[in-house]
Amino acid sequence: MVALRAAVSHLDTRAPAEVLGAIAVFAAAWARRQVGAAPLSPDPAASQAADFLRTARGRDGSADEIAALDAYLVTVSDHGMNASTFAARVVASTGSDLVSCIVAAIGALKGPLHGGAPGPVLDMLDAIGEPSRAEAWLGAELTAGRRIMGMGHRIYRVRDPRAAIFERTLSRLQSDATRARLALARAVEKTAERMLAERHPTRPLAANVEFYTAVLLEALGFPRGLFTAIFAIGRAAGWCAHVAEQAATGRLIRPASRYIGAPAQA
Repeated sequence: MVALRAAVSHLDTRAPAEVLGAIAVFAAAWARRQVGAAPLSPDPAASQAADFLRTARGRDGSADEIAALDAYLVTVSDHGMNASTFAARVVASTGSDLVSCIVAAIGALKGPLHGGAPGPVLDMLDAIGEPSRAEAWLGAELTAGRRIMGMGHRIYRVRDPRAAIFERTLSRLQSDATRARLALARAVEKTAERMLAERHPTRPLAANVEFYTAVLLEALGFPRGLFTAIFAIGRAAGWCAHVAEQAATGRLIRPASRYIGAPAQA
């Protein structure tokens, strides 16, 4: 995300399509550099999902893989006034340029409380290993007061509907490794939801978007360090739309604050 933020800041364009394309090109180039390979040139005739699979991994995606990544990018393109979208709108409200708005959004997404959760879901699945170990492992985490990755959402009090989309998308990827990983993820989700309900009966905690995001992006062959940047590729479409909408209002976002500290001394 540091590399993506820096690269995007050098763009000189007002065209949303150019920004969206550049983010994918930059992320793919960084992924190639991380494995000691040269970046690949984008193919203007390919779809964004197909081209990113090729340029990031160095090999073409199958039809099912292209459809899966396309479903992911479309699903995460917008989600209300989240932190990164709000950051973009605040900058847009000042009359600043599109690139500055997108850089601000990337900065917000870089924070682990917003865009950094998918990777740790895989660490959890790796640690559990088998469905039969889920209850013991999750119980130890809860007893230690640690958070269960991929469970709970600030807005949803039910299962995140995006998790259902990604779970269904995963079921169409037919490799043995993906089927095994999906079976483990389903078992862990079911066990975690039950155990969290027992411990917090008044606070529903269900799978959020990160839970199956992690499994899906892993199944597509992407490294964990690229997950948040791929999220940015999809979300950038929403950022650009929000920037345009905010700019059209011509109003500065200026929240009020109230001092509640100690009174001034005479």
